[in-house]
Amino acid sequence: MSVDLETVHGLAPVRNALPGEPVPYYVAHGEGHRYELDGQLWTVFARAADTGGLFDAAWVDGPRGASTAHHVHRDQQRSFVLVRGSAQVQLGGASRVLVPGDSFNVPAGTPLAWRFLAHGTRLLTWAAPGGALALVEALGTPVDVHAHRDRPSGPPSPQRRREAGAPLGVTFPSLEEVRTDDRWDADLPAGVEPYFLRGGEGDRLRTPDALYTYLSRGRNTDHRYFAIHTVGAPGRYFGRHFHREHTENFLCLSGRVWLWVNGTEVLLTPGDFVHAPAGTIHTFAFDAHRTEMLGILTPDVFEPFFSVLGSPTQDRSYPEPGTMSSESTDLVGPPPVAVLQKLQDELDLVLVGPPPERTAGLGI
Repeated sequence: MSVDLETVHGLAPVRNALPGEPVPYYVAHGEGHRYELDGQLWTVFARAADTGGLFDAAWVDGPRGASTAHHVHRDQQRSFVLVRGSAQVQLGGASRVLVPGDSFNVPAGTPLAWRFLAHGTRLLTWAAPGGALALVEALGTPVDVHAHRDRPSGPPSPQRRREAGAPLGVTFPSLEEVRTDDRWDADLPAGVEPYFLRGGEGDRLRTPDALYTYLSRGRNTDHRYFAIHTVGAPGRYFGRHFHREHTENFLCLSGRVWLWVNGTEVLLTPGDFVHAPAGTIHTFAFDAHRTEMLGILTPDVFEPFFSVLGSPTQDRSYPEPGTMSSESTDLVGPPPVAVLQKLQDELDLVLVGPPPERTAGLGI
């Protein structure tokens, strides 16, 4: 279902429910649709039905020893971040042991398997176009719990997997395990190929109060999306704006993020998510030191935005305002008018007003 931009302008975000149509919505940590599969708890917080077919996303939690066998998605480009614990991941013909902050990118047609090595391991996954999580809905058992089982349960039978996967373009090849390599993966590739990326690596940009790290660029995803990790200091709202051609998705990983969504203020704490489809008038501000946020933007038309705002850097920590010189320790304000005009003229950005004033949660 499509919704026109003017209609989206006036929609208050749906709260703690998957809307089933591409409208603004907010999901608190742990909410969404939950399934048990392969001894893991899948918490789906974005589906194709909720994003106009653009993408889907989920948390995957499980105990030490839980595993997912080799599988191949014919149609979806997928990405994963190891959020907690440790996992051994076999991606195509390469294998790594991953720790928190590490990520990997899985092009369509690439075999993938993993095994959790630590208690309480958690993966974050998203894919484009949407539909990758239809397999979880088909094979998984719907549950009301919010915590994974302490011991892994058995997987579905091979026949059931094949029957569920066939109409979705998912196959389950029988592949040998390859030897794990401990190399340090520090660079994004030049095109669409499977890759691992160690935490803190990737293309990085800095502004006066934040560090931006690309986990994937459009060139790595066939231009279906790019993903950018931001860590920074408390700041002020940016000017109110919307996008005509792409969807923006905000996931708080640590700290606190305030989002202004069509006139409604929403506080994100770790694990909370906001989907802002094209037409959503929005802006955001960090509200705690060392706040971390993952942005997933699909398609990739807005990727140059961050190069306009920031400068390339080899740093891996953000510059905290007021600590490197005698400059003011006040919160960093929005970019200069000239920069905003350049962004509006050259990118998919429509400014509609000045930064809003914070009204909610002023005392927290």
